[in-house]
Amino acid sequence: YTTNRVMTVSFHKFGEYFPGTGDVQDIGYADGKNYAINFPLNDGMDDDSFRGVFRPVIAKVMEVFQPGAVVLQCGADSLSGDRLGCFNLSIKGHGDCVEFVKSFNIPMLVLGGGGYTLRNIPRCWTYETSILAGEEIKDELPFNDYFEYFGPDYRLHLPVSNMENLNSPEYLERTKIQLLEILREVEPVPGAQIQTGQVESQTNPRSALMEVENEEEEDTDKRPIREERKEHQSELAS
Repeated sequence: YTTNRVMTVSFHKFGEYFPGTGDVQDIGYADGKNYAINFPLNDGMDDDSFRGVFRPVIAKVMEVFQPGAVVLQCGADSLSGDRLGCFNLSIKGHGDCVEFVKSFNIPMLVLGGGGYTLRNIPRCWTYETSILAGEEIKDELPFNDYFEYFGPDYRLHLPVSNMENLNSPEYLERTKIQLLEILREVEPVPGAQIQTGQVESQTNPRSALMEVENEEEEDTDKRPIREERKEHQSELAS
């Protein structure tokens, strides 16, 4: 939140919902200002609406920040029918995010996350693993030790509910534009200097530089010769 070396981007339920953070105005602090991107959303977010905000925001992040690697957390609590989540995404809609980030050909570390309807979590992560591996998998689930948990459909993909989407097109467009404006203030790929807290240098502490300089200037011929290893009395005992 206070560094420009990492940019965080979050699309999440906001409002009367734990932990209550992640307002669109929460953009970072000090050197990290504009490097925390939050897209607060309301209940009922569906595939088309999510795709319409996720892709342009992530594309802009890739353009201006140009990350060297991406950590992507794929929380399954945004799926339709989750016991705690309030969104209405299908597994294919959820996986579309993974596919889009993968398309930039940047090294990725993909993690799980939330998810509170047990039978849907392995469905989601299995599908997204297939996307990452570039392998198509069938909708019909193969028989396995836990086959009974996935009835009565026994399929990978399930229909979404008919819950109302409380995210109006006007709200989504307004928030998207607001975040794109914030991203325009981001400096392209900040330098990789290591902050040491030293006034003299941002890369190496002055004391370390002085030690190196002194070692280079010192005449090796004048260095004290170390004494030979002394033998302990116990080593002489027969």
